[in-house]
Amino acid sequence: MESLFTQLEFWHWLTFAVLLIIMEIFSPGAFFLWLGIASACVGVVLYIRPELSWQSQMMIFAVLSVASIVAWRLTRRLFPPVEPSVSHLNRRAEQYVGRTFRLIEPISNGVGKIKVDDSSWRVQGVDTPINTPVKVTGVDGIVLEVEPVLKEQVKQ
Repeated sequence: MESLFTQLEFWHWLTFAVLLIIMEIFSPGAFFLWLGIASACVGVVLYIRPELSWQSQMMIFAVLSVASIVAWRLTRRLFPPVEPSVSHLNRRAEQYVGRTFRLIEPISNGVGKIKVDDSSWRVQGVDTPINTPVKVTGVDGIVLEVEPVLKEQVKQ
C-alpha cells in the first residue's frame, strides 16, 4: 500500500481535484469543491517541489481541506446568501399591481385598455369612461384587473 503513495505525482493530485469537483456538480451542497481545491493546491505544490514525501503531501492536503472548509463556513456566516426578492421575471403584469394608470379606451362591457410605458394593456373592470384613472388590483393571465380611482386618491 505504501508503494502506491510513494509514486504520487502532481498530475495525480490534479486528476483527483477534477474528480472531486465533478462530484460536487452531481451532489450540490456538499463540500467536494473545497476538497478539490485543496487537492489542486497540493498538485501545484508538488509540481514546484517534486521531492515532497507522500506523508507531507497528505498532511498538506488534510490541512488545506480543513482550512478551506472552515474559511468557506466563516465566509457564509459573515456574508449570508441574499434571499431573492419576489421576482416578476416572466410575469411582467404582476409588477403593475397597485399602480395607477389612465384609460386610453373606455371600459365597456367589462373590457378596456390602458397605456403602460410604451405598450397598451387590456383591462377588465366596471364600465368606466376614457381618460379615467384606474388602479391595477390584480392580473388574470395577460389581462389587468382594474378599479376606478376616486379623485381624492389620485396622486399628482
